[in-house]
Amino acid sequence: MKILHIGKYYPPYFGGIEKVNFDLVEGLNEAGVKTDVICFNNKYKTVIKKSSYTIFRMSRIIEIFSVPFSLSYYIKLLCIVNNYDIVHLHLPNPSAAISLLLTNFKGKIILHWHSDIVKQKFFKKIYSPFDNFIKGKAKIIIVTSKNYLDNSKDLRNYKEKCKVIPLGIDNSELVADNSFFKELKNVYRGKKIIFSLGRLTYYKGFDYLIDAAKELKDDTLILLGGTGELYSDLKKQIINADLQNKIRLLGKIPFNHLESYFKLADIFCLPSVHKSEAFGVVLIEAMSLGCPQVVFNIKGSGVPWVVQNNKTGLVVESINSRLLAKKLNLLISDDDLLEEFSRQSIKRYNILFKKQEMITKTLELYNKI
Repeated sequence: MKILHIGKYYPPYFGGIEKVNFDLVEGLNEAGVKTDVICFNNKYKTVIKKSSYTIFRMSRIIEIFSVPFSLSYYIKLLCIVNNYDIVHLHLPNPSAAISLLLTNFKGKIILHWHSDIVKQKFFKKIYSPFDNFIKGKAKIIIVTSKNYLDNSKDLRNYKEKCKVIPLGIDNSELVADNSFFKELKNVYRGKKIIFSLGRLTYYKGFDYLIDAAKELKDDTLILLGGTGELYSDLKKQIINADLQNKIRLLGKIPFNHLESYFKLADIFCLPSVHKSEAFGVVLIEAMSLGCPQVVFNIKGSGVPWVVQNNKTGLVVESINSRLLAKKLNLLISDDDLLEEFSRQSIKRYNILFKKQEMITKTLELYNKI
C-alpha cells in the first residue's frame, strides 16, 4: 500500500494543518506504510529524499485569496499520482484539489476536512463545482470533530462518507527547559498568569482578550505569544488603553520554550471568534500539560467540544469582552477549581487527543478501503 499526502505547505512551514500532515506522514512511515508528500514551496521546487519517504516541494507562482497556484505542482502530481493506491488530500486547498481532479486519478481518495472555506466567499462560489466533484469522488472524508461535522453546510450532503478522527499530539515533543522555566518564575513572581498563543490574525480574537484585560484583577498578567499581520494594531490597542502592565506581547516563542509558558500559566485562553478556528491544536497542547482553558463558544466550530465546559475549562457563551473577563477572574481566583480542571484536562487528553491514536485510526481507514 502506497499513500500520497497532498498538503498546501509542509514543515518547516508550520501551521496547524502542516503539523497534522507531518505527524501522520512520519507516523505512517514508522508503521511501515510507504507515505510521500507533495506540497507548495514559496520559491523553488525541490525533491527531498528522507530516510523513509519523499517530499515533493513545488514552487508557487502566485497566491490569490490565500490560495497558492503552481503549474509545476500540477505537472509533478500528474507524473507521480498513479504510483499510489490512496491520495490523502488535506483541505482547504482548492488549487491542489483542482489539480488532483485534472489528473483523473483512478485510485482511492481520502479528504481530510480541517475547515470549510470561510472568509473567501467570492472565491468559494467559483470553486464550488470542483469542491462538490472532489467530495463526490472521495471514499472517506475525515472530520476533526462531530461538532464541526454537524454544523458544516459544506458537508451536509456527504455525512455518510464522513468519519470523525480528532487531532492528536505527542506532548513529549514539548521539551522542558528547566532553566528557562525558573527564569520565568522569577520574572513573573507574584503574578497570576493567563497565557495565549497563536497567529495574530483576524479570527483569533486577541483584540477581545486585550479589551478583557481592562477588567482583570491587578495581580493578573496576560502573556500573548505569536506573530502576524495584526501585531502593530494589537500593540497600539494595548498602548492606547494603557494596558502595558496587564498584557505583554512576546512575539515568536521558540519551540523549546513553549512547555515553560504552559507550565507557568494558571489559564490558557484562546479567544478565537470565528469558525475559521475549527479545532485549536494549541488547546490540546495546553490540555496535555494540565493547563485549564478558556474559550468562546464559536458557533459551528469544534473548539467548544475540544474544551469541556466546567470540566477542563470554561466556555464563554457569547463573544463579549466583559463576559470573557468575568470568566477569567472567576477561574483564576479559585485554586480548587483550577486544580480540578487541570486533572480533567490531562485525563481528556489521554483518552482522546494522543497522536498515536490519530495515526492508528487513519491507518484503519486506509486498510478499510
